[in-house]
Amino acid sequence: MENSILRRTFLQRTSVGSAALASLFNGSASVKPKLPAKCKRVIVLCMAGGPSHLETFDFKPKLKELHGKPMPKSFTEGQQIAQLQGKANELKILGPQHEFAKYGKSGQEISTVLPNIAKNIADDICIIKSMQTEQINHDPAHTFMNTGSIISGRPSMGSWITYGLGSECENLPGFVVLTSVGGGQSQPIAARQWHSGFLPSQHQGVRLRSKGDPVLYVNSPKGVSQNRQKEVIDTVKELNLIGNRSLNDQEIDARISQYEMAFKMQMSVPGLVDFSDEPKHITDMYGTKGADGTFASNCLLARRMAERGVRFIQLYHRGWDHHGGIKKGVQNTANLVDKASAALVKDLKERGLLEDTLVVWGGEFGRTPMAQGDGRDHHIKAFSMWMAGAGIRPGMTYGATDELGYSAVDNIVHVHDFHATMLHLLGINHEKFTHRYQGRDFRLTDVHGKVLKDIIA
Repeated sequence: MENSILRRTFLQRTSVGSAALASLFNGSASVKPKLPAKCKRVIVLCMAGGPSHLETFDFKPKLKELHGKPMPKSFTEGQQIAQLQGKANELKILGPQHEFAKYGKSGQEISTVLPNIAKNIADDICIIKSMQTEQINHDPAHTFMNTGSIISGRPSMGSWITYGLGSECENLPGFVVLTSVGGGQSQPIAARQWHSGFLPSQHQGVRLRSKGDPVLYVNSPKGVSQNRQKEVIDTVKELNLIGNRSLNDQEIDARISQYEMAFKMQMSVPGLVDFSDEPKHITDMYGTKGADGTFASNCLLARRMAERGVRFIQLYHRGWDHHGGIKKGVQNTANLVDKASAALVKDLKERGLLEDTLVVWGGEFGRTPMAQGDGRDHHIKAFSMWMAGAGIRPGMTYGATDELGYSAVDNIVHVHDFHATMLHLLGINHEKFTHRYQGRDFRLTDVHGKVLKDIIA
């Protein structure tokens, strides 16, 4: 035997090594939770485009009172504004374009454009009205919301979570992405928003097509049986293992696990998207009849994936960028997502899944109190989101903005705080959850972030 044996070779030649490699290929936990975990899985409903908090969850009577009046310069002077920059003398206040009312025993104040969220789950959600972010344009704002960094190429939050905790599902990816569109201007969503960055690539999000075949080539080629295909996968695995004894390359390990996952998905995905086993009252509750590419269909798929143990599920709905025609635009987009958003929370709750599933609803930033024609511009100093399940206090409002909804002023919540709280619920200390890359210990929250203990039951 050689005097010097590579670590990977040694592991492969021992029973302990075999178990370790099997664990790696199955995508199981890279670290163990250090805190009591209230959450097993996360579903993020991404309202891409920047939904206006002033037409959804943050009613401002003063804004309504001052509609059409000049925006006070004390709010905007020297502030970063997207397309309204340098127009301080022309800025006019745009009052709320829809009515608000109080709902549930908790009296949560919600816009009438979201009747299902308002009437069905107001007492199940925690509305955070004091969100702030750092990026004022769509793509970098999504990058910051997903990775905690303005630098493209960092790992997304779903990748961090599956890297840390693995997946409870053996035949579906641990991190899945679905997209839908409609209701307004639809900004593109780049695949790097669910990339694994410098983490092993098996933790990258897998985008499933929500209409037609969810995955290209999900069926075996004509004349190739599943047994024959498995023989090919097993042979490729053995060849890769042999070749990797000297290279010790984690990307080869990732490739092996991805080949195996692809084969398993050929069996699991068709059943996932077959809604024939769903009762009519469930499909009616979501507002879908099948995997038709709508946000409603994607929400039902999210529940089915949660039941199967998928760790991180991210649903993008592209249609919230309302620079003009915001009154009708918000109504149209809300109509596409409201029913299914409420149905998902209600369905998870009825199945006993909400208690350990974190559901998050929100966009990459908010919109200005000032008019941009008959719309609103991008805004980073205030926006709203809601969270439900997995130890989140239900039926409460957290934080507040000023009288015009321009800036968060009470219990300000930064994107890093959101990430820290999500990891805390999963049993992970965000300050100690790191990955060493190029001589530095990186983490999702960078050097920031505080856990929002007031919203945790």
